[in-house]
Amino acid sequence: MAKTRQKKQQDFFKFIKWFWILFAVGILSVVLIFQLASWGVFGEMPTFERLENPETNLATEFISSDGVTLGKLYLNDNRTPVDYNELPQNLVDALVATEDARFFKHSGIDARGTLRAVAFLGTKGGASTISQQLSKLLFTKKPSGGLERLVQKVKEWVIATRLERQYTKEEIIAMYLNQYDFINNADGIRSAARIYFGKEPSELRTEESAVLVGMLKNSSLFNPIRREELVKNRRNTVLAQMAKYGYITESEKDSLQQTEMKINFSPESHREGLATYFRMYLQGWLNNWVEENPKPDGDKYNIYLDGLKVYTTVDSRMQRNAEEAVQEHMKNLQAEFFHQNTPKRNPTTPFLDISKGAIDTIMDRAMRNSERWRHYKREGLSEKEIEATFHEKTEMTVFDWNTDSYEKDTIMTPMDSIRYYKTFLRTAMMSMEPQTGHVKAWVGGIDYKHFQYDLVKQGSRQAGSLFKPFVYAAAIDQLRYSPCFTLPDNLYSIEAGKHGNMEAWRPKNSDGKYSGENMTLKSALANSVNTITAQLIDRVGPGSVVSLAKNMGITKDILAVPSIALGTPDVSVYEMVGAFGTYANQGVYVKPVMVTRIEDKNGTVLYEYTPETKDVLSKEVAYAMINLLEGVTQYGSGARLRHTGAKDQTVYKEIITGYPYELNNPIAGKTGTTQNQSDGWFMGMVPNLVTGVWVGGEERSIHFSSITYGQGAAMALPIWALYMKKNYANQELGVSKEEFVAPEEMTINIDCSKQQEDEIDTEDDLDDLDF
Repeated sequence: MAKTRQKKQQDFFKFIKWFWILFAVGILSVVLIFQLASWGVFGEMPTFERLENPETNLATEFISSDGVTLGKLYLNDNRTPVDYNELPQNLVDALVATEDARFFKHSGIDARGTLRAVAFLGTKGGASTISQQLSKLLFTKKPSGGLERLVQKVKEWVIATRLERQYTKEEIIAMYLNQYDFINNADGIRSAARIYFGKEPSELRTEESAVLVGMLKNSSLFNPIRREELVKNRRNTVLAQMAKYGYITESEKDSLQQTEMKINFSPESHREGLATYFRMYLQGWLNNWVEENPKPDGDKYNIYLDGLKVYTTVDSRMQRNAEEAVQEHMKNLQAEFFHQNTPKRNPTTPFLDISKGAIDTIMDRAMRNSERWRHYKREGLSEKEIEATFHEKTEMTVFDWNTDSYEKDTIMTPMDSIRYYKTFLRTAMMSMEPQTGHVKAWVGGIDYKHFQYDLVKQGSRQAGSLFKPFVYAAAIDQLRYSPCFTLPDNLYSIEAGKHGNMEAWRPKNSDGKYSGENMTLKSALANSVNTITAQLIDRVGPGSVVSLAKNMGITKDILAVPSIALGTPDVSVYEMVGAFGTYANQGVYVKPVMVTRIEDKNGTVLYEYTPETKDVLSKEVAYAMINLLEGVTQYGSGARLRHTGAKDQTVYKEIITGYPYELNNPIAGKTGTTQNQSDGWFMGMVPNLVTGVWVGGEERSIHFSSITYGQGAAMALPIWALYMKKNYANQELGVSKEEFVAPEEMTINIDCSKQQEDEIDTEDDLDDLDF
């Protein structure tokens, strides 16, 4: 009996001994496993430096002058990080209550949560802390098997504890929310708030924060765009967790759970959003900049991954006004163009007054320049095979002004789609502050998704009468003519051989009429009288006009011949706005500026712009030109800006969108119309804003049949007027209604009621004219 008791005692002590041995071995094994993991035995572990600077792809952000994000550049990650102090408290509370209730009490690993997960096999919640979830997002790959899962979990624990030592709790929360992929290009909390609710994170309401926190469980499953009811239930679960841990009251929870889901889906892509054409211009500009400005270590900045912040001059409010003005007028103008170009009225629609052979040439060129042609060419198809695909009907989505999304699904051949797109009139618009050169609005077309060619800077078209102010400015500058100087309105001829003319040049007035009377320069420019302009360029010489235009920012080659006086040179909206800004800026040309500063992701300034200016005209000459151009809007081709009614209400109702405008403040402007009404221009100026608008077809053969509809005052001026009315409606924009600043001393007479006798044609002047 005693021996039995003794044996039992020995067995018991042996059991205790082995228990503690196994326990110690287990503890030591766990410690060893963690130590081996920290040494990288189970795979690479992040270094101290990587913990300091986690490798995260960050989108480049374009920021407006009023602090609004215009858009981003990214490849796969549309991520722009925010600091903890930019997160609303309700978001932090929802996150902690739902994902890690003891977050502020543990050091990266929640022991209680881990034991609970093991004991109940995860049925009562997991054990992964926010720190562990962050480590998983940042540094570990998805495991494929059970053993790998165990190894990864160990690595997550190690990294989590390192993160806790390296960062504050607040920093870990911010890093986690910045890193998480909320799908639909919503990488990180800032993109998620903007894409799902159209606001910044700091503006999120409690129920909105609950939606985003609910997505952290599985963003693909809890997708607000595809599974609204499921997401709503998940949101309510998050709200219940917030109430459970005392972040909101039970009554608040009940009230919030009853609210409807209000998702304001605002996708952020390169083809959508505000200032799309401007952003694509900036992408090209930035590509050039990174080539010339490497990092300190010699590597190139990656504009898609390095999180650059590009501060632009564009004002988001003015940009939106510009885009709305373009949409309102172009939709209206297009409807009238369609009306006039039905197949019955115009069998060659949208082309006018050209032969079938010329149309075939245009269509063939468009086909060969298309992306479809290039794609099949790369695939190795023959030209005959490629051309055949252009005559096969296919499903496609095309642009349409008459739908809310400006798109419609249809079936047509690619060749028919080319012709269909050519029926749409195009436009370009740019607005600039003349004193600084800061570009405030940039609209390169009617819809970037379907018409990606930027017509502000890439495109150039004949200037028409918009070029005449260069001639007048040269005459005032060189010959000291005043706006009151008079010349006769008669047919005028410049003989062959003079000024590089191969043949005699005798331009006609647009209406074919000639009064024969003396006309002031102010009246001649206001009414765009060709005969007066011809006399002026004969007196100053085409070379002087070309030189002046070059000094005012026109970069294209211009042939120094008399016909340039009527606007034969091709120019861009970008350059013409810069040039006209010279008049408003007292004779000083300022090159248009789009970017003021670039910073890296840490806020280090990498670039600051330096203004490029040139003294071109004296203050007197510039002010005299302003006086001339004011005449255009007072009683010339731009006078409809000030009308309160119209004689021909039918025409105004059809195409003069928004009329009457009743703009009574000082406005200097100039319309422009080219031959056959192929191009319509309007340039409008107030003291602190210069804006240019062009409207026309993709081809010069696409145009209105009459000057009534095809002139700059009908096609382009309404966009300017709508834009300015919207600007004036927002007084915070500070767009001027004041008079233009006059020089302290003005020796050039601009008051034609005090016209001096020596400014009227003398006999010597008359002898110089060839009638």
